[in-house]
Amino acid sequence: MTIDRPTAVYYFGTCLVDLFYPRAGIAGMELLRREGIRVVFPQAQSCCGQPAYNAGFRDEARTVAAKQIACFPEYIPVIVPSGSCAGMIRHHYPRLFSGHPLQAEASALAARVYELTEFLVDVLDVRLADLGPPVKAAIHTSCSARREMGVAGHIDQLVDNLNNVSRVEQHHATECCGFGGTFAVKQPEVSAAMVRDKCDAIRDSGAAVVVSQDCGCLMNIAGAFDKNGDGVRSLHIAEFLWERTHGHE
Repeated sequence: MTIDRPTAVYYFGTCLVDLFYPRAGIAGMELLRREGIRVVFPQAQSCCGQPAYNAGFRDEARTVAAKQIACFPEYIPVIVPSGSCAGMIRHHYPRLFSGHPLQAEASALAARVYELTEFLVDVLDVRLADLGPPVKAAIHTSCSARREMGVAGHIDQLVDNLNNVSRVEQHHATECCGFGGTFAVKQPEVSAAMVRDKCDAIRDSGAAVVVSQDCGCLMNIAGAFDKNGDGVRSLHIAEFLWERTHGHE
C-alpha cells in the first residue's frame, strides 16, 4: 500500500519486541524520527491477539484485539516492526470482527497498518548511508512477511542499500525456520529439525549476521546458533539498519 508521506504515525511495538528485543523497537522508532516523522506510542497497547487467534481461541483473541483497536483512534498509519503482527491486524482483524459492533473500526485500522520495512520503502523511500565495516549478511524473511504481507523484497532492498553489506543467498531461503508461534511448542522435535536446517544454510552462506523482520524467527534462529556455539549474530532489521547508519557496531 502506498500513501502520501505522513507527518505522524502510530507505532505498535509487539509483545516480543517489548519483552525480548526492546533495542529493535527503539531502533525502528529512531529510523522513523530521522525521516522527520512524529512517532506516537500508545502506552496501553499490548498483544495483537495472534497467539490466541492461531490457537483457535477466537473469543479470547477478539477481547485482546478490541483493546488494541482502542489504542489507535486517529486516522494515521500504524507501523508494526513484525510481519506476523502486521499480518494479523491487516488481514485477520476484519475477519475476526465480522458482524461485531467493532467491525468498522477493525477494518479501518487494518487499512492503515504497515509493516516497518514496507513503510520505509514504499512510503518514505529511505536512502541509507552505511557507516559500518564490510560484512556479509543473510536474510530470513518470516512466513507471514513473505506470504501474508508480501514484503520479502522490501528487506532485501533496504539491505542492498547499504554499501558495505554484501547480501548472501542461503539455501532454503523461502522455508520456515520452524518457529510458527505455538507450533514450536506443540511440535518441538519438528521445529528443532527445521531450525537446524535453517542455521546450517545460513552458516554455509558465509554470513556473519542474519537479519529478519520478525522477532519470533530471530529468537528461534539465535537460540539454535547460541546452543551450537556459532558466532553468527541475529538482528532485527530495524536494529541492523540503525546500527549501520548511526555509526555504532
